[in-house]
Amino acid sequence: MSIEKTPEELVAGFVSLLSVTREGDDAFSGLKQPYGVGRVFGGQVIAQALQAAQATAPEGLEAHSLHAYFLRGGKEGLDISYDIARDFDGRSFANRRVVASQQEEGEDKRPILNLTASFQRPEDGLSHDDVTMPEVEPPEDLRGDMEMRRQMVDRMGERMSEQQRNLVLRPRPIEMRTVDRLHWMNSEPREPRAHSWFRTVAPLPAIEGNPALHRAVIAYASDYTLLGTSALPHGLSWMRGELVGASLDHAIWFHRPARADEWLLYATDAPWSGGGRGFNRGRIFNRQGELVASVAQEGMMRKRVPRGS
Repeated sequence: MSIEKTPEELVAGFVSLLSVTREGDDAFSGLKQPYGVGRVFGGQVIAQALQAAQATAPEGLEAHSLHAYFLRGGKEGLDISYDIARDFDGRSFANRRVVASQQEEGEDKRPILNLTASFQRPEDGLSHDDVTMPEVEPPEDLRGDMEMRRQMVDRMGERMSEQQRNLVLRPRPIEMRTVDRLHWMNSEPREPRAHSWFRTVAPLPAIEGNPALHRAVIAYASDYTLLGTSALPHGLSWMRGELVGASLDHAIWFHRPARADEWLLYATDAPWSGGGRGFNRGRIFNRQGELVASVAQEGMMRKRVPRGS
């Protein structure tokens, strides 16, 4: 099902999706993705869990890192509950532990993700940057990923079900522009490195008034493209049904404030895969070439075996 919305409506709905509702002092609930199909996107659960943690952080402290473990796939169509443990409150640092769960009618609540977030009071200190932003084409010179998705759907024709087409073409609140060839549209093995620009399709509230929201949006987007990087040397794709995979853990370090409604470059690489897993790293830069955040993720990655073989 495809619903036509303006970019502003898409972003307003996205902000609502990431705005968890307080159900108690240390309990929150997160909305389900409208028209979602299948498994909940991992970036959504990470972002909502971070928002719940940020809502309980001491005043004046900001998230500087998070570490999450995916326990089982969440199901679309169900709300997600977030229970908080206030493990530590200090003068400079604080720590929150979050358990994300879902509950189907007649069944017990089942955890789907554990996340720990660390917070720090902003301060001046020793500073250096020993990283150079990759030299890639600017986003203005690139086609949007949605345009390439439409071309893929046209080429696939009846080989794609209506459900698959709706999922691929579902309007997204985050615009992606890929520098390299989209791995799920190409089967040639290549080095495990990828580069994409991203931003929300319409402005967000000013970062000065809501820096927590911009961090949550970056956390959401950090789950895009990352796991697929470790598949590049093998020329295989989840989109083409050649792989079975799922995120296992996900970590983010926020280095400096950044607007998520301005272009950010996501540079990913995968130094290793083996044992049914792939390890991926990401660096997020602003247009000034400054390192905004660092990401690391390991995921399950198995070649799909056709039935009957």
